Amino acid sequence: MSRSAHPAGPRHADVLTEGHYAAPPADLNALDEKVWARTVSRNADGVVAVGGIEVTRLAEEFGTPAYFLDESDFRARCRAWADAFGRDADVFYAGKAFLSRAVVRWLQEEGLNLDVCSGGELTVALAAGMPAERIAFHGNNKTVAEIERAMEAGVGRIVLDSFQEIVRVSHVAQRLGKRQRVQIRVTVGVEAHTHEFIATAHEDQKFGIALAGGEAAEAVRRALALDGIELVGIHSHIGSQIFDMAGFEVSARRVVQLLAEVRDEHGIELPEIDLGGGLGIAYTSDDDPREPHEIAKALGDIVTRECEAAGLATPRISVEPGRAIVGPTAFTLYEVGTVKHLEGLRTYVSVDGGMSDNIRTALYDAEYSVALVSRRSDAEPLLVRVVGKHCESGDIVVKDAFLPSDLAPGDLIAVPATGAYCRAMASNYNHALRPPVVAVRDGEARVIVRRETEEDLLRLDVG
Repeated sequence: MSRSAHPAGPRHADVLTEGHYAAPPADLNALDEKVWARTVSRNADGVVAVGGIEVTRLAEEFGTPAYFLDESDFRARCRAWADAFGRDADVFYAGKAFLSRAVVRWLQEEGLNLDVCSGGELTVALAAGMPAERIAFHGNNKTVAEIERAMEAGVGRIVLDSFQEIVRVSHVAQRLGKRQRVQIRVTVGVEAHTHEFIATAHEDQKFGIALAGGEAAEAVRRALALDGIELVGIHSHIGSQIFDMAGFEVSARRVVQLLAEVRDEHGIELPEIDLGGGLGIAYTSDDDPREPHEIAKALGDIVTRECEAAGLATPRISVEPGRAIVGPTAFTLYEVGTVKHLEGLRTYVSVDGGMSDNIRTALYDAEYSVALVSRRSDAEPLLVRVVGKHCESGDIVVKDAFLPSDLAPGDLIAVPATGAYCRAMASNYNHALRPPVVAVRDGEARVIVRRETEEDLLRLDVG
């Protein structure tokens, strides 16, 4: 029996049946506050501004494509997560979503910890002055050199991802004369309602050690028996871009069951439980994300209830929001290059970026919103596909969206909710220059990650 292709696969360019699309929005000039950063607004002249600065001015000063990050919004979201979980829990920002030295400093100032998953991310964190004890180190295949660097720096926790890594981390710790705090990452068998490439807790998975078959329990036995490591808790992560809390409830229940088994077998109660991140954000008006205080209450209630039922003291909870903090705070600004009408098929709007600055549409079949931001338009809505300038038919930025029918070359359009996994996953495909990240706050804009130059490309090409 043949398998059908994934929607992001070979049939991505098919014309969908009439009536598939929802009706266009009543006002193409409106900006849904769920989707856009908090200081984004359209002024009386119809030009969109962020942090009090019009996008036309930003484009003139910094060029396009470029990511513009609302610093006030980022900081406010950090505070909201810290306040929601309070002093009896830990919030680790997931650096893989987007990391820079400026971001690390904001995290420090707003009271969040940091989760890194590579030596490079660790380097940025330490260079920006993040106290090592506030750093957690993840990854399914950490090298000995990365482990050594983390331990020498004094990271607060290393999350163990395999039986081999339990031994590897123990050996490095003993050689360095250290006792490293660790958690064991388990896969709990929860099928999160998300894309297959970002669901991380089912058994057929490269991450973690399965609860099924007693493997996680065996990992605990081995970790407790080894010198050099101090097992302090269990870690679970069920996926990304998740709106339904049911998966977290199942995950928490199974992790707490493991804690009870550890107590019964070894006579100890592990003091920590990390439920990961993965909470969704609004990429379109149809998305309905939860607020941090709702998430904190739901997770706290779940863990407390399950621990009471098992006769356990409630462990200290950790969470790892990344996308949920940085995702909504930024948008990507593009200039329209061509508008191509294909009679009876569709209209293609080509911009000066593409899959090199946002691979998620091609990789995950991700959906985005888009708006004309350099002017107001009362023209009729036109269904378009926003595409990039790369030599791939799959180079799609926004698969299907409505823009004004008078859209023309030179117009500026913006795609919101691109703070997470866009600059972080950007590439030099076709030798494109990766865009800058510009932080905007209270009428001032500053580059926090500069635009690449042709000299940067040639510097690595040693000939």
